[in-house]
Amino acid sequence: MATKIRLQRHGRKGYAFYHIVIADSRAPRDGKFIERIGSYNPNTNPATIDLKFDRALYWVGVGAQPTDTVRNILSDEGVLLKQHLLGGIAKGAFDEAEAENRFEAWKNAKQSGIVAKISQLSDAEKAAEKAKLDAEKAVNKAKAEALAAKKAEVVAAKAAEIAAKAAEAAAKEAPVVEEVPATEETPAVEEAAPVAE
Repeated sequence: MATKIRLQRHGRKGYAFYHIVIADSRAPRDGKFIERIGSYNPNTNPATIDLKFDRALYWVGVGAQPTDTVRNILSDEGVLLKQHLLGGIAKGAFDEAEAENRFEAWKNAKQSGIVAKISQLSDAEKAAEKAKLDAEKAVNKAKAEALAAKKAEVVAAKAAEIAAKAAEAAAKEAPVVEEVPATEETPAVEEAAPVAE
């Protein structure tokens, strides 16, 4: 029986995650499987991979063929490198201690790269958040200035309207005195007649 290491889809539409399984090569993608050796979630950044390293190494050692995506996952996790180093030990190229040293050096370099990528993503995320906040503050400030200018115009218009009404009311309340020019026929000041009691 030819075995494959493949992905088995789970999750909902638009948010799929996968189980890494050992299955018969003739079985359908989401059909029966022999063993589940891990999971792969591409929705996170970086992708989350949970792998049973020893079982994956065993299945690669007995000839299970990984699909292209699973081959990349196994390579990223170091399963294929470990298989290669075990082959070197079997051929006598180096001893087991040297193989472990090489694998640990690769693993440490890989881990430091992942930490650097996560911190870089975190810094980029913080910078994007700050830029978004600054842009929002600028928009809010512009809106506040426009609103203040509009309110000032409304207040000025109301003040002008009130002043105009006050001037109009004052003009109505003030007695209108017409000046009659003094002529020879009409005396300028008339003497009041005595009032009979």
